[in-house]
Amino acid sequence: MKFPMKKLISILFLIISTICFIRLFIITLSTSSAFHQNPQLLPFKTTIDEESLSFKEYNLLSNLIARRAPCKLLIFGLNAQLFNLSLLNKGGKTVFLEDNADKLKNKTWKANAVHVYKVQYRGNANEAFELLKFAREHNACNLEVKLHIDSCKLAITELPRKVYGKKWDVVVIDGPRGDKAEMPGRMRVIYTVGVLARAGNATTDVVVHDVNRMIEKWYSWEFLCQENLVSSNGKLWHFQIKGGFNSGSFCHDTI
Repeated sequence: MKFPMKKLISILFLIISTICFIRLFIITLSTSSAFHQNPQLLPFKTTIDEESLSFKEYNLLSNLIARRAPCKLLIFGLNAQLFNLSLLNKGGKTVFLEDNADKLKNKTWKANAVHVYKVQYRGNANEAFELLKFAREHNACNLEVKLHIDSCKLAITELPRKVYGKKWDVVVIDGPRGDKAEMPGRMRVIYTVGVLARAGNATTDVVVHDVNRMIEKWYSWEFLCQENLVSSNGKLWHFQIKGGFNSGSFCHDTI
């Protein structure tokens, strides 16, 4: 039985369109599954002095954490959205590091199975250029540095001991605030995470927020590396960093 060419083309177009629709539906369903499984994790407003995650940014993080849970999750920064995301890590280990003492007064953090530590950061945002220049000129800041030795100005040595003693599966960098020149910037955090992520042999997922800002962008390229960037959404960059890096430099291709 012969079909007219126009009719055959119409049938093929209908089949292809149906397949594309089904694939799009499956992708949409999978990316929103974390929200459907637990509606209480939907984003909500933060305080006026916090930059909240957009829906797409929140979705990227929730899918990542849900996919790797139960895992070792380290979060620099503390707000309502980040705390909600940590609830996806059921059965895992979650640690928050926060420099704002007022946020630690909220009993919500203490009532759940997460660990919150007060930290203090050295290095204001207006020192970013000089610190990056120092790191490029001194061997003490390459990957052979021991973080308990304060030989590199970018190494954070004041974090809780348990932070250094674990191989973290997921690290989220959303602190310190770093949006003003005279406030602590995220230079030392990104550098230190770059070192910690390359320890051991496992892969660490590192997510940096506010990459629209110069410091976050510069330091992510320098110490997390473009070759490790696997996805981005809004102001989030997602890096996958493999451990066991043998080179003394952070990136294969120096920027």
